[in-house]
Amino acid sequence: MKILLLEDEIMLQCAISEYLSSLGHIVNTFVDGEEALEHLKAESYDLCLFDINVPSLSGLELLESLQESKIYTPTIFLSAITDIEEISQSYALGCFAYLKKPFHLKELGILIERLLKTCKIEPKEQIRLSRFYRCDFKAGHLLFDGIPQNLTKKQTQIITLLSQNLGRFVSYELLREYVWDSEIVDNATIRTEINRTKKALKEDLILNIRGLGYKIEKPKILE
Repeated sequence: MKILLLEDEIMLQCAISEYLSSLGHIVNTFVDGEEALEHLKAESYDLCLFDINVPSLSGLELLESLQESKIYTPTIFLSAITDIEEISQSYALGCFAYLKKPFHLKELGILIERLLKTCKIEPKEQIRLSRFYRCDFKAGHLLFDGIPQNLTKKQTQIITLLSQNLGRFVSYELLREYVWDSEIVDNATIRTEINRTKKALKEDLILNIRGLGYKIEKPKILE
């Protein structure tokens, strides 16, 4: 499932993002309501998770703006607000659920499972990596302008893992676990395979910073 998370408490944002990613979801994170709105106008999502008190545009105002733009993405509010009027407003705007902070991450997971069953959501099968590149998770392909690319199994696994963690660095340990099935391989071997993957691409997608790992940046909103 492709999820947009709007949360300005960075530690909580990271905890939610890591937990949902571990369940196999794709999570894009924002701290600013206006930025989230612009992104939602350009990209489609299966689910939105909104804090209410965030910079620029509150979660409530954001949901209202989305509905005015005829964007009806299922939404769960995550907030410490206990004012019954604001809680009532969130449901009046059509949110699926209101989860009061603090909450257990598993409780959020249960809510999302319930939403999947209730709304019969078909998760997004592809994620955009750049203007021309998309990763097709269901087919197991990297697409360039809609055409499947001829990559090796390991190269495809590397791209898939980086796509599932879009905007976040993936460590050597995670690459070793996912691509090499926890086989004992040294970092030099992983670097070599990453370099082969980069050479097989038509764009410079994969970024490396020593000590952090590899990542594919979230694409900028394209006009």
